[in-house]
Amino acid sequence: MPAKRILKSRDRKFRLLFAEHPQPMWIVDAGSRRFLEVNAAACHLYGYSRAEFRKMNLADVQSGEDNGRFPAGLRGPGRPAASEWRHRTRSGLWIEVEMAMHPIPYGGQSAELAVLTDITGRRQLEDQLRQAQKMEALGLLTGGVAHDFNNLLTLITGYGHLILGKLGQNDPNRHSAEQIVKAAERAAELTGRLLLFSRRRAVQAKALDLNQVVTGLGALLQRLIGEKIELRLDLTAELGSVHADAGRMEQVLLNLAANSRDAMPQGGTLTIRTANLTVEPSPGAAAKPGSYVVLTVRDTGAGMDEATRAQAFEPFFTTKGAGLGTGLGLYTVSGIVKQSGGAVELSSQPGLGACFKVYLPRIDRPTPAAEPVAPIGAGTILLVDDDAVLRTLVRETMEGAGYGVLEASGAAEARGVAANRQGAIDLLISGAMLPEASGPELAKEFRSRWPGLKVLVLLSRNDGAIAKRGTRRKGVAFLSQPFTPEALAAKVRKVLENDGKTEHAGR
Repeated sequence: MPAKRILKSRDRKFRLLFAEHPQPMWIVDAGSRRFLEVNAAACHLYGYSRAEFRKMNLADVQSGEDNGRFPAGLRGPGRPAASEWRHRTRSGLWIEVEMAMHPIPYGGQSAELAVLTDITGRRQLEDQLRQAQKMEALGLLTGGVAHDFNNLLTLITGYGHLILGKLGQNDPNRHSAEQIVKAAERAAELTGRLLLFSRRRAVQAKALDLNQVVTGLGALLQRLIGEKIELRLDLTAELGSVHADAGRMEQVLLNLAANSRDAMPQGGTLTIRTANLTVEPSPGAAAKPGSYVVLTVRDTGAGMDEATRAQAFEPFFTTKGAGLGTGLGLYTVSGIVKQSGGAVELSSQPGLGACFKVYLPRIDRPTPAAEPVAPIGAGTILLVDDDAVLRTLVRETMEGAGYGVLEASGAAEARGVAANRQGAIDLLISGAMLPEASGPELAKEFRSRWPGLKVLVLLSRNDGAIAKRGTRRKGVAFLSQPFTPEALAAKVRKVLENDGKTEHAGR
């Protein structure tokens, strides 16, 4: 076969392989950077036709900062086999591509064959992973600080209540003591939110009045949205109750308010409304048929188009620029509401604002039971904790309630106290984690001598795993910090009156 025919056959095979290859490829002139040829896959990725490409050069698709890189990226020994570039498609969308360049002769001139890989999706996943890792690290740090601060709040609120108990109603120091206790209680609510963010606080669902959640966050919401946005509250007076965690409902409200704030950079109106609603069977209903309490958050912001609405609750989706949002706010809202048995409905149009409706199943409001008058306690308590200040608070509270108290700073000392004890020990109050053993483990040892021994474990916010394991043990109850002396005394009385039943953690 003549050499010319062989070359022609090879050229035909190359062109066929080039044109039909599923990976985007183009050929550019090495000097002018003008496109000499592109394949169908490149046309599909960039949105230009072959004819349009042939009138362009590489600078028409590259970002400005990448144009200066081009000569060095193409020429010289040791150049990378593939490098990353930022390109713009015909629609104006920026994409990340990996480009491998190979020198080839083309039409009698020096050219470069570029093999392209669209890595936009990979880059987005890597950014999302980095963001998730940052959020996890921040959550761990936040949880650790909040945990330690929460233990201090137990002492502040505890001693504050003890002082109040010794001051008369007309004592000039009473108002100051009351303000200290109130400030500590507000601080405890704040640490609860921080621990919820760090996922180190157990869900504490109970009958909840959403009106109280909204009004309790009123001042914080106004600071969050800023002075340019007017906050309007329209709360139904006879609102039903919902079974939910108060901290999580606060998070739902704050996330929705923050989303509305970002949609109104020039100001506007944020309206929060609560109402009772019965959902009838309907194919288009957001929630299943039934009775609901509906929390509505409406803004007068920029609104959303259909494509944005479809992705609004997806993780990491955000319309904000780089570094201005995580795309986790609405995703978190959706997850919390679904865990509470509810649903979220979004309605919005460009320029007409957005309206979020949170449907939560309505429950009958329980009738509050009258608190019984606390009787004087009777019995002996063995108190074991390595925190001397906390031990003093608990001992003073229990002795004030009429109990006898034995103290130990750890498991080894507690064993010595128990060995020298002639009479019975009725209750073991212990920290969850001790230097030599956990509270439930220590209780198991002592029950060989006192089978009827009751146990109350004082939980810090970081001891959820201990609580889960301990709930399987008969006669073990838990009390989470921070707690008041009244709450501690009431819990002790309940545990001692309880006939060997297990109680779960709680205040």
